[in-house]
Amino acid sequence: MSTRPHSRPHPHDQDGAFVPTPATTPATPPRLPRLAAAVAALALALAATGCAGTDAPAGSPARPAAAVLPDRVEPLAGAPRPALPVTVPSADGTQVTVTSADRIIPLTGSLNEIVQTLGLGGQVVARDITATFEQAAPLPVVTRGHDVSAESVLSLRPTLVLAETTTGPAEAVRQIRDAGIPVLVLAPAKSLEDVPKRIDAVAAALGVKDAGTRLNARTADRIAAARKGVPAGSAKKPRVAFLYLRGTASVYLLGGSDSGAASLLEAAGAVDTGKESGLGKDFTPITSEALAAAAPDAILVMTKGLESVGGVDGLVKIPGVAQTPAGMDRRVVTVDDGVLLNYGPRTDQVLSSLVAQLYVKGA
Repeated sequence: MSTRPHSRPHPHDQDGAFVPTPATTPATPPRLPRLAAAVAALALALAATGCAGTDAPAGSPARPAAAVLPDRVEPLAGAPRPALPVTVPSADGTQVTVTSADRIIPLTGSLNEIVQTLGLGGQVVARDITATFEQAAPLPVVTRGHDVSAESVLSLRPTLVLAETTTGPAEAVRQIRDAGIPVLVLAPAKSLEDVPKRIDAVAAALGVKDAGTRLNARTADRIAAARKGVPAGSAKKPRVAFLYLRGTASVYLLGGSDSGAASLLEAAGAVDTGKESGLGKDFTPITSEALAAAAPDAILVMTKGLESVGGVDGLVKIPGVAQTPAGMDRRVVTVDDGVLLNYGPRTDQVLSSLVAQLYVKGA
């Protein structure tokens, strides 16, 4: 998931990868050698375990969702050799000159994932709290909660820091840049169309444009293959509501057109009910009226979010959920927090998981 804009304060979700924007939240929140084999295994696991997508009468035991996605990235074969120096544009309006890629600190999980997948994982010297995949997990964390610690970053002597426009606090980013460290800022990803742009931008900054081209080709092929799993000629597109849940913080939000989920759901052949309902913001507080108007056939949630409300049993107790078709059928689709909205080299896995959960026998 790329990390979404951070709200203040956010004492919860110390290992979460996603935080809604301040405007809408009172508190915060593998190696796969062959895609076809992974998709087949995922579908088999879902069928064997009776996971989400199968219809179940109200009151029956929860059968929520997804087979667990392998939490590791698959680097390109052969470590590329950076051709530096380069000067690249930054999303904050500056020009950034990179002279060395020896010590890289990506300040979002999504950016860390791209660097590692390009084959430069050996040069990554730290991570933020949202980079939880296998290759990044051993690295030191340079954020407190979701806030960047300038002191922690500078202590590791980075030669390049990668950030997003939502990375904060601004004073910390400024302090890093004032210390003479190149800081490249990128816009957050919100749709499938952002995937190649972000890969190209990171690859250019690292002086490995050819690796970026190869990764983009591989990623596009895998996303296209995942989309082929959507049944052709379906009489009715599944209607899906994306809910952001953090029960420990009493945060219950309905995703709108700017939540980041619409592009994925549409690629999976589904309708994002928040977008269709005209919710123009990223998230708005859940109301019974809004859910009734959305009338979702299925509910998409992040894994930790579902856990935070006590699973499907707790989800259907949120006002309005039990009255929706999804609530009555207990149809819940889950994807891991750290990858759902990353829009990067593992987005094909997310899309394959959505397709497998939405289109199962009896759904």
